[in-house]
Amino acid sequence: MKIVHSIEELTESLTSVRKEGRSIGFVPTMGALHEGHMALVRRAGKESDFVVATVYVNPTQFNNQNDLKLYPRTPENDARLLEENGCDLLFFPTTEEMYPAGFTTPNVPLGNLEKLMEGAFRPGHFNGVIQIVYRFFDLIQPDKAFFGLKDFQQVAVIQHMVNFLKLPVNIIPCPTLRETTGLAMSSRNMRLNDADKAAALHIFKTLAFCKENVENYSPKALYHEAVSFFNQGALKLEYLSIVDPVTLEDLLDSWVPGATVCIACFCGDVRLIDNLTIVPYE
Repeated sequence: MKIVHSIEELTESLTSVRKEGRSIGFVPTMGALHEGHMALVRRAGKESDFVVATVYVNPTQFNNQNDLKLYPRTPENDARLLEENGCDLLFFPTTEEMYPAGFTTPNVPLGNLEKLMEGAFRPGHFNGVIQIVYRFFDLIQPDKAFFGLKDFQQVAVIQHMVNFLKLPVNIIPCPTLRETTGLAMSSRNMRLNDADKAAALHIFKTLAFCKENVENYSPKALYHEAVSFFNQGALKLEYLSIVDPVTLEDLLDSWVPGATVCIACFCGDVRLIDNLTIVPYE
């Protein structure tokens, strides 16, 4: 695996790949990597000829500066894991490289996508996501890009951006990987102690409760039951939404294929998100 730090090195490394007609699979990350990320890298290796990964904690998608400061950073371990799992090229850029003076990205109107769930509680977050993902797409020009569905709304926003700008990249959503306990794998789990991790299991228990009871209630009624169930645990709920998988609008009276329950909550001062599809796609 080759490691590069500048755009010049990145471009030089990818020129020969493109000349040879090899397909490029891209896995963007913010580091503090775990098995969930590695599953994306391995899938990219199966579906592409050449795998590029990035490790960059993007400041423009953090509306909480303390969260940015505390975000775990493990660059040496990240590089080791990526190499062991088949990454061909790792790009470790600086903010100066990614956002030079005068840098702009195309305007992508998000409509309700930026007003619901994460957008409502993290204003400006998805503009930052679009900014960095567009920048990486422009530099790397991947054929496919692989994203984990734990960030369910983020995947929808990125697919919207690709469709709106007609970008020549295929977005590949990949299933959430979980610990044997059900806890979704997340870089933020590094900030949890054993007691926190035990408390955080209530997230998946709530998602499972929704799936088990989907046939017994309307979406609106199940929402109220789920909030009541969640509040029996020790976590602080930020939002729980049962949504249409395309529009992300709250479901009220009737179910749709792919209906998904999404949760954001705090375990101490660590913000965790998760989701689960509770109605099968047709």
